[in-house]
Amino acid sequence: MDLGPGQQKAVFAVIVGVLAALGYWLVVPALTHSHGHPQAAVSPTATGTAPSAAATPTVSAAPASPAAAGNVNIYSWLPFTQQDLAAAAAVTVRFGVDYDTFSYTESAAGYVAQMRPLITSQLAAALQAGYQTSGVAKLRTSQKQVSTGTAVINSLRAFGPSSMTFIVTAGQRLVSANGTTTGSTQYAVTVTGSGRNWQVSDIELESAGDA
Repeated sequence: MDLGPGQQKAVFAVIVGVLAALGYWLVVPALTHSHGHPQAAVSPTATGTAPSAAATPTVSAAPASPAAAGNVNIYSWLPFTQQDLAAAAAVTVRFGVDYDTFSYTESAAGYVAQMRPLITSQLAAALQAGYQTSGVAKLRTSQKQVSTGTAVINSLRAFGPSSMTFIVTAGQRLVSANGTTTGSTQYAVTVTGSGRNWQVSDIELESAGDA
């Protein structure tokens, strides 16, 4: 079952808290050690007597187990592994590139074919229908449009055991009879699956999720 918005916020809050604690226990002991080290190097006085109690360096006790804190695996709290996340992200980026890559000489079937292994059959049908919409197709052909896409993931908006939604900035370089233009659009891209097998099941404008 996917985590609800409240549960997801709670998980992220815990993660942030742990990272902050890790930062404290890893950095503060290091600073304490670096400041205390010169004091430990104080030698006996010229007369050969031991340093007085006032000159004796104070040794601060180190945290119980900073190494153990540094070995915390936050993925043990999440419904996916680090490998799962990397695989889902890779599919998302490849899809984002293909989504904005097309040519006026290309059929709707040809446009979808390049990304078919990355998307569900339902999304493939929707993209093919959109590509061949009369007005859109006529404009693409009349202006001899050729587009090249790029994609960068900005963040992970939502997740569950079998789905992740990434915020992606899709860039486009469009060459047409009217010249060359560039631009970018942010999308919310949802992938579904498990392990290393993920497919894009939905794409919508990033702002649609804020409505």
